Order: sequence, then C-alpha cells, then structure tokens
Amino acid sequence: MEPGKGGPAGNPGKPEAGKRDPPHGVLAQLEALEARDRRAAVEQEEREQQEERAALLESRARELRLRRDELREKLERLEKGLFGASSPGFPQGLGKAGMPSDPAHPDPRAVLEWRIRSLKALLQVFHLTGISGKLSKRGLCLTLSTSYEGSHLDSFHLELLLRPEVRIQRHSIPAFIPLEQLSRRFLATDLRRFLALLSQHLEGYSGRRFQADQLQERFSDWIQGAPQRNSLCNLLKFSYSPSRNSRTFPLRARLLYRDPLRSLPTEVTVSCSPDAPAALAATASEHSELFRRVALHRAFQTFAGTHGNP
Repeated sequence: MEPGKGGPAGNPGKPEAGKRDPPHGVLAQLEALEARDRRAAVEQEEREQQEERAALLESRARELRLRRDELREKLERLEKGLFGASSPGFPQGLGKAGMPSDPAHPDPRAVLEWRIRSLKALLQVFHLTGISGKLSKRGLCLTLSTSYEGSHLDSFHLELLLRPEVRIQRHSIPAFIPLEQLSRRFLATDLRRFLALLSQHLEGYSGRRFQADQLQERFSDWIQGAPQRNSLCNLLKFSYSPSRNSRTFPLRARLLYRDPLRSLPTEVTVSCSPDAPAALAATASEHSELFRRVALHRAFQTFAGTHGNP
C-alpha cells in the first residue's frame, strides 16, 4: 500500500476512531439547570420582598396602634375636662356640667371662652377619626364622615348650640339612628362619648348598607332578584346559587346584625331544602360560617375565585 493512500495518514479529514462531538443532551441539561437556578433565584427574591413588605406593614401597624392609644388618652383627658372642674384653665367656681359649685360664680364669658378652647382641642383630636367641625357664632357645626375599606361613603351633619346649654339645633342624621337617646344620655355631660358612639352607629350602618349594595351590583348573577333589607340594614335576606350564572337558587341566607355598631352579622342562617344533596347542605354550613367572619361581598369574591371566575 502506497503511503498517503487508504491509511490513516492518507485521510486527514476523517475523525479518529473513538472521538465524537459532545452530545446535544448535555447542553440541554445545562440549560435546564441554569433555568432552574434562575427560577429559584427569582422565587427567593420574591420571598424576601414579601417578608420585607410584611415587616414594614407590621411596623406600620405598631405605629398606628401607638398613635391610637395616644389619641384615646387625649380623648379621655378632654372627656374629663370638657364639662368638669378637673381640666387646666377651668374657671374657678364652676362644677360638673358647667353648674356653679361656689358662691362666687365665675364670669359667664370666661366659662364660654374656656368651653370654646376645649371644643377646639377636641375637634383637633377627632379630626383623625372622621369627625371634623368648626365653631360658629352660636355653637358648633360638625361633619361625621363614614368609610369602608378605605372608601368614603357618606357625610352627616350636626349643629350644636352651646348656650344657654348644649343642645342639637339641626342635623342630617337618619331617623333610625338613636340620636335622641344618645343626646339625652351623653350630650350635656360627655360630648366625647356622644360623638364617638354616634360615629360608630353611622359607621356600622354605612358599612352594612355598602355590603348589601356591593352584593346587588357586583353579584346579581349569583342571587335571585334583589336582597331584602330594612332601612337600618340590620336584617338581610336573599336566595343564591353556589355557582355563577345558575338558573336555580337553592340556598337561602338570613343575616341578622344585633349589634348596631358592627358591620358584620351576629347571627347567620344559610339553609337549603330538606331533600337537598349532602354536599349542598355541607356548602350551606360552610357559607354560614364564612358570612359571620367576612364582609358579604368578600365572601362572594371567594366563591367566584373558587369557581374560577374573575
């Protein structure tokens, strides 16, 4: 055999026996490992961000609780001093509820000026709780604003006369709010408590009405007709389906709000027909417990998410 023909030296372009190109499977495995590492890094970063946000929210919550406690202390001090003799600057000779307690009666103008100063201080504190107001020539004009889940709902107005005694001149409070009862008990002797309780009554009513409105506006395809409710929105009845766009409404809900200051029900009954399947009866029991703990429209959002609806 001639050199350069047929032997290894004569075929320089042919690969030597036993040597091959790197298989494509190895590269694919490396790419998969890199992609997995990237996903793990992204997930780790998201967890760290969530933990950081949670820590910030917890810190903010602590600050708000401290601020709340400070406001409560200020309100209590103002409550004790607004119509009593224990506050600094109270004119001598004036006792509880502005009644003379000493033969040397104080100057009526001094008493009125002291009350005005106290009311201004009270308004500054109440401003952070949704109550704002201003002094008028004859008394005090107040605006009580209500909100739910950060959304402003309603504003109610109340005008008080300060002389010869504190009394209500005019207002826009709904008739079913026990304004007269609260006025008799607290207005003349405990203005802070009067305003706080009145505000809580309005907040509870507005929150209940807001939930009923949301149910009717956003989840009308879950319920049969319009929910039945009274003017105070402390009793709500409706029939509904456990799934959207159903032609039947086998569940009946009755929500009772015995506490007028709350926007969550104190008693809930969700029922179905006696011959309903066991699974539907179990669903009724679960929904009954959920309605006690969660706002009504939030509960239906949960149902929608469970069934894959937006």
